[in-house]
Amino acid sequence: MDCFLGTEQSHITVPLADPGAWATAMNNLGIVPMGLTGQQLVSDSICIQGFDPNLGIITPINPMMAGISLVQSHPVAAELPLIKEIIHCKSCTLFPQNPNLPPPSTRERPPGCKTVFVGGLPENATEEIIKEVFDQCGEIVAIRKSKKNFCHIRFIEEFMVDKALYLSGYRMRIDSSTDKKDSGRIHVDFAQARDDLYEWECKQRLLAREERHRRKIQEDWLRPPSPPPIMHFSEHEAALLAEKLKDDNKFSDATAVLFTWIDRGEVNRRTANHFYSMIQSANSHVRRLMNEKAQHEEEMELAKEHFKNSLLAILTQFEQITAVFTAATRQKAWDHFSKAQRKNIDIWRKQSEELRNAHSEDIMGIRREEEMEMSDEDLEENPCKKMRMEDTGRAVLSAQTCALREENDSLRWQLDAYRNEVELLKKEQGKMYRTEEDHTQEQQLHFLQQTMQNMQQQLLRLQEELKGKELELEQAKDEQHYLEGEVLSLREKGVNGTAALYHHREKNNDAVIWGPLRSEKEALLLGIISTFLHVHPFGANIEYLWSYIQRLDTKISAGELERLMVRLPNMFQQEFSGVGATLEKRWKFCGFETLKSV
Repeated sequence: MDCFLGTEQSHITVPLADPGAWATAMNNLGIVPMGLTGQQLVSDSICIQGFDPNLGIITPINPMMAGISLVQSHPVAAELPLIKEIIHCKSCTLFPQNPNLPPPSTRERPPGCKTVFVGGLPENATEEIIKEVFDQCGEIVAIRKSKKNFCHIRFIEEFMVDKALYLSGYRMRIDSSTDKKDSGRIHVDFAQARDDLYEWECKQRLLAREERHRRKIQEDWLRPPSPPPIMHFSEHEAALLAEKLKDDNKFSDATAVLFTWIDRGEVNRRTANHFYSMIQSANSHVRRLMNEKAQHEEEMELAKEHFKNSLLAILTQFEQITAVFTAATRQKAWDHFSKAQRKNIDIWRKQSEELRNAHSEDIMGIRREEEMEMSDEDLEENPCKKMRMEDTGRAVLSAQTCALREENDSLRWQLDAYRNEVELLKKEQGKMYRTEEDHTQEQQLHFLQQTMQNMQQQLLRLQEELKGKELELEQAKDEQHYLEGEVLSLREKGVNGTAALYHHREKNNDAVIWGPLRSEKEALLLGIISTFLHVHPFGANIEYLWSYIQRLDTKISAGELERLMVRLPNMFQQEFSGVGATLEKRWKFCGFETLKSV
């Protein structure tokens, strides 16, 4: 007998030659196996859970049910493998392929596919038979049959295509006929249709529009509110704004309004006084802001001082703890401890010493930062622009002198600290037992003594250098006063006084102590200056000459060059040219003329 498979059937009636196999097949198709008398052929434990006897079908796994995909929502038990069985229809019968053969292949699924390709149909298969077979997969929109034993079927939903692929590989036989034209192995595969692609694109565009709309709503919700619009200028609004400018809490908003008015071009001859008063009110807040800044800086300094004092207190406590451990390691107390206790005390002592050294480094770093800040402040207090190169040299000497003084003080403090440590080590050395630790302390004492000697030598060298810099600074100051007096006298006398000033300069040069070259460096400078002035027959000013020689020796100053040339009047001669503000003195090389005259 034939079995009519459809959504409206609740049971089937077929001869049961093998009840167990038929029950397995019906269970795989989602139909409860029922006998002719209505009893179940398998127990409830084998049937899938959730079965309703009144319906006679299990919707989630029946591949032939409309609206249900082959992908099950719940996993099927491993003891129930999916086995394809014979499917009986009114006009034909579908036989499954050999389970040992590989499953039918399919192409890549096109996006939005609702159309399937069905090939291998019998020659005598009609559109009604095809619709009868595939109507169980879902509602069919259209069937386009070809004369070459294939057709295209378009469903109303995409999931129905998955159900149709389940029939791929079945052999169709029409009316149990053995004729070759009534039999064929059908092959179901995805088909690419323009209608499916168009509908899929329309759906994607709809989803994109919904996503953009959702994002826009979210952005509008997260966007901060727009600032209120700024009103136009009027005398009444100007009076209100002037009051707001005087209020510290409303000052920021008021300045924004004032800036907008000025930027719009509201300032004219009639409103200039109003705007001037408002600008003056804005300027009055400068002092308040500076006071606030000074207050915050003072708070920061107090916090730094509190932090430094706390570190010093911690360091003092570390020193006390270290002293306790040192006293415990002495022989009169050390012998009474056990071996384990000695080991623990030694570990604790080393840890405390490491922590003490780390805190000492932190405090020294803070002191170095304070010294650097003090030096930066001293440099900022010096004038940035000088009228002459002598003033620049004097400023450099002053900065170097200050730096040397600070370095001298720092080295003196470090030297005192090292002396104190050496004295402590000497005292402890005389009292402590001669152990390996004493040997280490002796090495440390020797190292500290060498360090102290090196620092003493460095301190003496720095003191000598400091005295030399102070002497150079005094000489530079005297030279500046002398040049200022010459400039003033030249301005009073004008051009006619140029010659008199030159003779006066010659007389003053006679008062300088002449003498031979003092070092090899002066001889080298003499040769370089002579070569430079020889290639400049019209002479060169001291700034030009100093800028050239500074490339060779950055420590040389313009004052040293000028004093060297003044000491040798037979080789270098100074001339003045120009009037008033354009007055300039040039140095010329006159060594050849002196030799000819001699």
